[in-house]
Amino acid sequence: MPFLVACFLALPAAVLVPTTGASLPQTSTLEPSPQHEKVTRLVTTLFERSHYRNARVDDSLSSRILDRYLDVLDANRLYLTQSDVESFEKYRFTLDEAVKRGDMKPIFKIFDQYRKRLRASINGALTLLEQEPDFTVDERYYFDRREASWAEDTSELDEFWRTRIKNDMLSLILTGKEWKEASEILNKRYSRVLKRTDQLNSDEVFESFMNAYADTLDPHSNYLSPKNSEEYRIQMSLSYDGVGASLQLTDDYVTVIEVIPGGPAAIDGQLQRQDRITGVGQGDEPEVIDVVGWRLDDVVQLIRGPGNTVVRLQILPAGAAPGADEHIIELTRDKVKLEAQAAQKNLIEVDRAGRKVPVGVIDIPSFYQDFEAKTSGDKNFTSTTRDVRRLIGELRKDGIEGLVLDLRGNGGGHLSEATALSGLFIDDGPVVQLKYSSGRVEILRDKEPGIAWDGPLVVLVDRYSASASEILAAAIQDYGRGLVIGQRTYGKGSVQNLYNLNRYSARPGHDEFGQLTVTIGKYYRVNGGSTQHRGVLPDIEFPSAVDTEQVGESARETALPWDEIRATRFDLFGETTDGLLPTLISQHAQRADNSPDYRYLLSSIERVKDAGDKSVSLHLVERQKEREDQQNERLTLENSRRAALGLEPLATPEELEDVEPVDVLLRETAEIVADIVAGPVIANRDDTPSLIESN
Repeated sequence: MPFLVACFLALPAAVLVPTTGASLPQTSTLEPSPQHEKVTRLVTTLFERSHYRNARVDDSLSSRILDRYLDVLDANRLYLTQSDVESFEKYRFTLDEAVKRGDMKPIFKIFDQYRKRLRASINGALTLLEQEPDFTVDERYYFDRREASWAEDTSELDEFWRTRIKNDMLSLILTGKEWKEASEILNKRYSRVLKRTDQLNSDEVFESFMNAYADTLDPHSNYLSPKNSEEYRIQMSLSYDGVGASLQLTDDYVTVIEVIPGGPAAIDGQLQRQDRITGVGQGDEPEVIDVVGWRLDDVVQLIRGPGNTVVRLQILPAGAAPGADEHIIELTRDKVKLEAQAAQKNLIEVDRAGRKVPVGVIDIPSFYQDFEAKTSGDKNFTSTTRDVRRLIGELRKDGIEGLVLDLRGNGGGHLSEATALSGLFIDDGPVVQLKYSSGRVEILRDKEPGIAWDGPLVVLVDRYSASASEILAAAIQDYGRGLVIGQRTYGKGSVQNLYNLNRYSARPGHDEFGQLTVTIGKYYRVNGGSTQHRGVLPDIEFPSAVDTEQVGESARETALPWDEIRATRFDLFGETTDGLLPTLISQHAQRADNSPDYRYLLSSIERVKDAGDKSVSLHLVERQKEREDQQNERLTLENSRRAALGLEPLATPEELEDVEPVDVLLRETAEIVADIVAGPVIANRDDTPSLIESN
């Protein structure tokens, strides 16, 4: 649950905020508790005994822990100076001994200095708000400083904050605010940061460090405090009313990490990954509360509410620079319905040689299973495999000649469902191998009797297809059972175990230690290659605006590496069809060149990539021109597409909001399936290794 682990990282603010720019009184220094000492020693023992890396908590790990903790506190280099960082060097090779002893004093000393710098920067910002900036000066604001050096001194930090404040002010002015109103909004926003900083408790500081510690081993090991352990249970049980989105705090912005399948946001379709929530409104109330800089769980509480009530989210779109156009999304809160999460079918008819080729599509948003019903003996328990088998039967009655399994955005779920679902397309064989830290290898096999579909098959994936999705896609690819099409998958091929730390407490029944997730193993394909880090490489690649350098397991510094083990015995599916794939790729490329929708998609992707500048102008006229140019560019692209399709052009950029999106990639996938139907039926391929890149 990303938003639970990262709820402290950028020091957001509380709901109750001061309304003036007066400096807040300094609070007392936070200190570690005896409970923190016990948990630290316990976590260190579990890491050394159970983690897949066979972790050694030594000087090398100590150095990485220090660097990661500083990144957790000040990833964007907003507060600490070079001299501060140098003063922490005395801890670089002693934190290993500290965590073994449970000594958290060095961590709290680092945090105390960080908080002092934060208070100084924010108080300086409040002072600068008293005077209107000059928006006729030609200068730029560099908003992404993650790769920047630490500020040489406080003067350099002050200069950065001057441009940041000017940018924040300009962003509000571009939405129609006058300077005085914008200044008041920013005064409240910055004051919230100070207020929240003073309200931080030692448990939050401790949790942030423990997650920095865990992240030095791999990205999927993490610690949850008792408070967030309960929040995790709420999320997993889906027993709350909300909009269905997983959130985390990134540089003062509440950012959408995942839109949960079946939730109101997923059904509505407007909220996207990496969108930033800058404001929250309730029902018909006109006020939209600015939540930039807020504490994450406070924003979550604003978004949650009784079922069948409306919440309005003000959105800064993914990839847009601060100050870009924002829009409002209205969502009706509801519980995440299991039936809405379930696999859904669709039928696409494709023209081929004067006839319609019916292609079935099954969208699988997650690998779900009603575990309680299954263990209680209910023979009709809900599961992905059962639903997909039923949908295939219904599509067969519709006369489909090919099938697409749409796994885009499917982040995984029950491992048993991934192996069982694979069994609907291959008969009696291994699906995935699990290797544990001990070196033991376990082979999980298909236990589903018979094959539900033996015709042309394509698995559609994207960069967000992960874990169990990758297991299914890899099995279909390795067996030669079908093609994998789309983008390279996420590469999450590790196995985690959840430890309830309260079982080690001297007070059974009291939730005082929290819980720990530890990576204990890795998945491997039947051909021996790991899905970890590399993901599954598609046979036919589709374009994507997602940067694999920034998104995916390979983008995580501490991700476990790719490797391979011995292949297990399995029988390839059917007979080899030489030369089919090059023909399919050629036909796909020709269609892409001639499709207005596909060309529009490519142009939109290039536009996103070209907008990757990490700075924005602080000159009002220039900034307005940048925004107008972006809007007009979007309008030009859309009208070019419409002209090629014989549609009426749009007159203004505002009309773009009413254009229905086209799922170009799904349509093209159906076209490829029709190509397979029209030619030789795809079976296994003897050139698999060169296509899979040793996966």
